[in-house]
Amino acid sequence: MVEDYRAAARTLSRRSLFATTGLVGLAAAGAAVAAGVNAATEADDVQRTQHAENIGQTAMGLSPVISTERVYSKARGREIDLVTILPPGATAENLPVSLLLHGLHGTARTAAVGNIADLLAAAVATHVSPAFGFVALDGGDNYWHDHGNGDDPMSMLLDEVPGWLTQRRLAGKDGLPFACTGTSMGGFGALVYARRRTERSQPLSAVATMSPGLLTSWTEMAKRNAFSNADQWAALDPLRNLDKLGPAPVGLWCGDRDRFIDGCRRFIATAHPEIGLVTPGTHTEEYWRTVTPDVLGFLSRHVR
Repeated sequence: MVEDYRAAARTLSRRSLFATTGLVGLAAAGAAVAAGVNAATEADDVQRTQHAENIGQTAMGLSPVISTERVYSKARGREIDLVTILPPGATAENLPVSLLLHGLHGTARTAAVGNIADLLAAAVATHVSPAFGFVALDGGDNYWHDHGNGDDPMSMLLDEVPGWLTQRRLAGKDGLPFACTGTSMGGFGALVYARRRTERSQPLSAVATMSPGLLTSWTEMAKRNAFSNADQWAALDPLRNLDKLGPAPVGLWCGDRDRFIDGCRRFIATAHPEIGLVTPGTHTEEYWRTVTPDVLGFLSRHVR
């Protein structure tokens, strides 16, 4: 089966292959599994169904190489999980990686929504995508920024992750991720991370956001207890700091009935991202499984 997909990969474009092979089928199968589990989710939690890790293996005989380690983050003042998601058979030596940021009440272990880990394995094995990996970390619930309580996940991403990746011989000599991918709160964090990398003259090559937590009302954002006040939120809100995001191409995917749809529509209209796609769906695993093939296609075009 793997050889059949590899043959197909040599004759079809990346975009058409994502649309015609089992990759979209994987997403659809995962959506059916997830529908009954997550369709009624109302919090910003990003949850992966208990069967997600089996979908890719069942459909294509391929599985990602996933490892979880405990590391101490000085910036966060605690031990955290560091999860690496690599395609099967790929050498780790200098392998490009994208950060993978989880949503509110999520963890590094739940960051790989939408069956994206299994889709990565299939895409790389079939040569639809150049080889790259994901790295996920526990970021807490503060929208990936310093809340002023000694817990600074953004500094962790900027100052500690490069060293951790270098130790694992990932992401080249500088240990810098080429991209950042985030869902919900993690999408907000991915855009802030892109801004910070630009400020350091180390711009990303791509930013991929699924249902990013772009709210347009302080009343709504205040309910999340992630910012000290409206001014702190305004200083970081990507919608009000578009000129600071930097040159990295941005992809944004959001369901038309998602709680963040108003902010996402505004971002698409004003930031003009490389991809700004609104399709039927809500803030659920079922929806994310419909867009992760396109997310991977976007990332694959910007691997460096």
